Amino acid sequence: FCVGGWVWVAAYTPIPAWGRGAGGGPRGRGPRHPMGYAMLPLDLICSTLSAAPGLVLHAPPGAGKTTRVPLALLDAPWLIGQRILLLEPRRLAARAAAARMAETLGESVGETVGYRIRFETKVGPRTRIEVVTEGILTRMLQEDAALPGVGLVIFDEFHERSLHADLGLALCLETRSVLRENLKILVMSATLDGVSVSRLLGGAEILSVEGRAFPVQTRFLGRPADPRRLLDAVAAAVFQALEEEPTGDILVFLPGAGEIRRVESLLSALREEVEVTPLYGDLPQAAQDRALRRSALQRRKVVLSTSIAETSLTIDGVRVVIDCGRMRVPRFDPASGMTRLETLPVSRAAADQRRGRAGRQSPGVCYRLWSEPEDRALTPFSTPEILEADLMPLALDLARWGLGAEQDLAWLDAPPAAALARAREVLRELGALDETGRLTRHGRAMNPLALHPRLAHMLLSARELGWSGLACDLAALLSERDILRGGRDADIRLRLEVLRRDSGSSPGVDPAALAGVRRVAKEWRRRLGGNGDGGESKDAGLLLAFAYPDRIARRRPGGEPRYALSGGRGAFFATAEPLSAEDWLVVAETDGNRREARIFRAAPVALADIKHHFASLVREEDVVAWDAREESVSARRQQKLLHLVIEDRPLTSATPEALVAAMIEGVRSLGIESLPWTAEALTFRRRVALLRALEPDGGGPDLSDEALLESLETWAGAALQGCMRRAHLARLDMEHLMRDHLSWAEARHLDAMAPTHVSVPSGSRIPVDYSGETPVLAVRLQEMFGCSDTPRIAGGKVPLLLHLLSPARRPVQVTQDLAGFWKTTYREVKADLKGRYPRHWWPDDPLQAEPTARVKRKS
Repeated sequence: FCVGGWVWVAAYTPIPAWGRGAGGGPRGRGPRHPMGYAMLPLDLICSTLSAAPGLVLHAPPGAGKTTRVPLALLDAPWLIGQRILLLEPRRLAARAAAARMAETLGESVGETVGYRIRFETKVGPRTRIEVVTEGILTRMLQEDAALPGVGLVIFDEFHERSLHADLGLALCLETRSVLRENLKILVMSATLDGVSVSRLLGGAEILSVEGRAFPVQTRFLGRPADPRRLLDAVAAAVFQALEEEPTGDILVFLPGAGEIRRVESLLSALREEVEVTPLYGDLPQAAQDRALRRSALQRRKVVLSTSIAETSLTIDGVRVVIDCGRMRVPRFDPASGMTRLETLPVSRAAADQRRGRAGRQSPGVCYRLWSEPEDRALTPFSTPEILEADLMPLALDLARWGLGAEQDLAWLDAPPAAALARAREVLRELGALDETGRLTRHGRAMNPLALHPRLAHMLLSARELGWSGLACDLAALLSERDILRGGRDADIRLRLEVLRRDSGSSPGVDPAALAGVRRVAKEWRRRLGGNGDGGESKDAGLLLAFAYPDRIARRRPGGEPRYALSGGRGAFFATAEPLSAEDWLVVAETDGNRREARIFRAAPVALADIKHHFASLVREEDVVAWDAREESVSARRQQKLLHLVIEDRPLTSATPEALVAAMIEGVRSLGIESLPWTAEALTFRRRVALLRALEPDGGGPDLSDEALLESLETWAGAALQGCMRRAHLARLDMEHLMRDHLSWAEARHLDAMAPTHVSVPSGSRIPVDYSGETPVLAVRLQEMFGCSDTPRIAGGKVPLLLHLLSPARRPVQVTQDLAGFWKTTYREVKADLKGRYPRHWWPDDPLQAEPTARVKRKS
């Protein structure tokens, strides 16, 4: 009730009233009614905005932010002759807020209070408060950045951080900075990081009203062990609440319309006792109004709602909330260009908003289908949409505002650069932006349509072909909920036939969704006008291609229904259906999987139409590359639509340089071991490696695997001419190629320091084995008689590891200390060998004996 300019909100228990802070948070205490009522300081809000250009209001659900604040500010001296724009995140909330304020004034909507939402406007010449959805504000700013006649812009429920809200606030701040110093901005929310918003507004005051209108008891029911049983648990919670709480209506939060229909079915046994009503954005207005009002049958009501009921709306009679703890949000992947809906746990802010619905009109109860430990682990806020959404609409809006606008605007969270760059790339493909990023004539025509740029481009392209009617139907089908329940059959042509001929009574058809699509299609026909209503269902694929040129799909070889997309990704049908036999498709809707997406809606398209209408995106190029499957060089002349090959034929005129480059690519993919390494070539590399280890500054080139792969073009380019497949690599003389790395002087130095053979006392030249960490000399023991020191290489720096062999060439001793062997171990070895090889010479003093390479003793 109102007293002296204040709105008093009855509270069940004494609670703190309000505090006031500047830029850093709430401070101090305000007046409080003796009975403990929380008060919304309307006079203070008005006086603060009178003296300052901005304000942040933090107040609990039910405090009256949405409907009481605009009415209280209506007659402020600084607003005389000017309008208030109140931004709401949803159409349902905008209509409801306007109706509530008009009812408070005893007027009809469209007099002092009106609204503007998509396809619907109710304002008049006397309208002072306009409730608008956030996208409407962007359109108004783009039409006239000065916002003439507007004195205050209120961003309600700003904690939801929608893309349009962030953009609208950034544009309003720019307008205030450059054109309208007197434009006031008020940001309101029940759950908000007020300090950040205050800083963005230039250190605006923060008014914080603490406490709840009525106390709400929280009961944790726990999450079902099997996630697939969540909806059964929700239905069980409804039965439990009806039994434990004998009064009050029940509001149930569910992720989406599909879950709502499922729970509605599970509650069918209650139809005689309670009224079960769904509530989501795509419902007709009459059905939405029925959910918001008390039951006309004077029965208890169970409202099954999406997150649409979290904020701004007061549903009469609700004092029990059942929260399943899940929400459905879009997630955009810039790499794939696809958006998918993900079902995620709610944030702390969302859970608190939902809980607050139970305490708006009386003390209430909130049942949460999760545990207290899970409750403590909830994330504080949901991720702002600007960080995860498809930024094509934002990129188009920024282009109309001015080149490089995102760098000049003040953001709470700036749009990610990579996602924005990808959005602009697609807009260039659609012809909305030129190469410099400026808005083209076509882009300027797309912008006022207030559709996603893809669909706006499709509508304009269809008008040139005389197919406006078909394009309007497709735009409505793609922007609204699916008219076929269960999403059966991905063929969008089937939906066109239903849209144009079905009454809505056929099995599998959703009559509410069908009515909504027809309403939207009719509105687009009215807005677009055009030069004809032509176009048949068979032309749907071509029109979809205008909207999704990066999702033109070609069936992959093989029996599986899998497709390659022109954007570079893949897509598939989960089950075989008639459409999955088509060679060419345009995919309109998928699950958004980054690597390979499941196809939900698509239509066939003819290759001839692709070539004719998308010639600017088709390029011809010669592709000479390594075919890993065939292990050979492939030379093809290809026509490509973006990343998709639409024609492929052999290329007979490939240059030798291109063929060699492809073969080098093949060697790199196969690995250095694929080359025909001989023992001599490997020994050469090991000798060079040993010398490099000893002489880092001048020991020769790096012939390691990594270095050779990196420098293939330099040392193997000429040798690979004429090689077209892996088998041809056998032609290479690897030892010769390795030796070519060294100059004549380097080769002489290598032979001196790391020789291939070493002479032993018998006169034999024994090869040195460089395959291990230490070079090895395997020599028969008798050839080393008379040698007292271990043989060395590298100028005496490296002693060889001697493998002393028996007459049968079996190792009898491994040592780098030959002198020690003669002194200690030789006698034992001699005794063993003399017994096994009695006809061989085994002297008592090996250092005085004559070495021999002969097997038998001289006669």
